[in-house]
Amino acid sequence: MEINTNKIGQGMTNDLEQTLKQSIRTINDYPKPGIQFRDISTLFGDARAFRRSVDELVHPYAGAGIDQVAGIEARGFILGGAMAHQLSAGFVPIRKKGKLPHETVRIAYSLEYGVDEMEMHKDAVSEGEKIVLVDDLIATGGTAEAAVKLLQQMGANVVAACFVIDLPALGGRKKIENLGVPVRTLIEYEGD
Repeated sequence: MEINTNKIGQGMTNDLEQTLKQSIRTINDYPKPGIQFRDISTLFGDARAFRRSVDELVHPYAGAGIDQVAGIEARGFILGGAMAHQLSAGFVPIRKKGKLPHETVRIAYSLEYGVDEMEMHKDAVSEGEKIVLVDDLIATGGTAEAAVKLLQQMGANVVAACFVIDLPALGGRKKIENLGVPVRTLIEYEGD
């Protein structure tokens, strides 16, 4: 079964794009001057937009035998839990270092101003399991790239990485695709 994980693009209606963009709040100069922060918490509070986002993210994987949905802390947990429910799959939380109570595996990744680490439980995925990774937004791709590498290090088959928002000017999508993982996004914001 071939899974189409590209940006919705041609098949996306203006109605869907309009619904999603109208439900996302933009906060100027946060967390620092010059940044336009795309606040997806307002999308989560809009039942119609939230449902449509989850439905569109899940659609290509329905019936594909996905074993687990892995969500990146914190907004990826919200999307990932809903996606896992619809796919009848398990859910794997990927968290910042020190937040998980059992034996973990971790990976370091670069941030704009240093290095951080993320981790997951050592027994969260099994060799060969089909995983869909999800987060709210792909920008520079550092966090998502680290999450994909962590899952692959544990032997998982990362089928796709999904995001509601893509900021294509920042190049994150390419980092994930360079790892052999298709990327699916619902909307784009240029120039951010």
